[in-house]
Amino acid sequence: MQAALKLTPEMSVETKSKATAKKAVTHPNSWVFFDGEFGRYHDIKLGLMTHALHYGTGCFEGIRAYWNEKQEQLYLLQAPAHYERLRRSANVMRMTVPYSTEELVNLTVELLRRNQFKSDVYVRPLLYASSEEIGVRLHDLQHSFFIYATPFGKYVEVEAGIRCVVSSWRRVPDQSLPARAKITGSYAQSALAKSEAIESGFDEAIVLTVDGHVSEGSAENVFMLKDGVFVTPPVTDDILEGVTRTLLMSLIKDELGKPVVERSIDRTELYTCDELLLCGTGAQISPVVEVDRRPVGGGSVGEFTQELQSIYFGAVRGEVAKYKDWTIPVY
Repeated sequence: MQAALKLTPEMSVETKSKATAKKAVTHPNSWVFFDGEFGRYHDIKLGLMTHALHYGTGCFEGIRAYWNEKQEQLYLLQAPAHYERLRRSANVMRMTVPYSTEELVNLTVELLRRNQFKSDVYVRPLLYASSEEIGVRLHDLQHSFFIYATPFGKYVEVEAGIRCVVSSWRRVPDQSLPARAKITGSYAQSALAKSEAIESGFDEAIVLTVDGHVSEGSAENVFMLKDGVFVTPPVTDDILEGVTRTLLMSLIKDELGKPVVERSIDRTELYTCDELLLCGTGAQISPVVEVDRRPVGGGSVGEFTQELQSIYFGAVRGEVAKYKDWTIPVY
């Protein structure tokens, strides 16, 4: 039996929290790409026994597109890098992405054009086990693939910086559930950490590895500035190998002229560093001004973090010529 995916009035209400900005919900009549065809969101059907719904057997990406009002142009950010990562995630889950990276980028551009977006947008591709049957496994399953897009603003309110807490939940290690793959089921751990932080009065969580080193935020990579050097956890500390993380490493070296070191970070270093930030496609660049009720640096957004934000937001909106290869103009 299949039930149509529909947005109820309750689902369409924008949610608010201290940390999460307002987000627009996908309009039920918007265009989506599903299993080889373009169609309307409200026409897509999902079986109640869909394997991925019960067992988290899917992998996904989050891609942003930025609207430039002056240029009347929408810029799709780092789409090839995201789709290459999706391909790697799929391999971990014994799946195959059914299109080349070039085809996926072209499909995404076409989807954005069909929806005629004139605002910042979030794009969600998802490859998942669509077999309708009971049984935990990865082999011998059918797979489906879709892309949808929705207007999307800030993931967290960052103007004055955010307050973080080190979560009581630990990052699931690579030996159990690899963080370098964006697997749908693994984000239950992120949800536990995020809700714990919000309900304790903070804006975001910072999660440690099982051996006590800093891993990442609930859905963001971590950078700290200490003694003139930017430090970020290595890929072996159970982090997602972030696309935005890679961009920032380049900006820090090329624009700020500062070194970037990948090494393990102790929890107490978060209390003694000069600047701290979280980054990701959703979170963008989020300055951290407090960790565990201890101020970071002077307790306000750091000078170098502000500079990184300025350069980054100019680049993603197509306003910095030297970084024009970051984006693809949609219109």
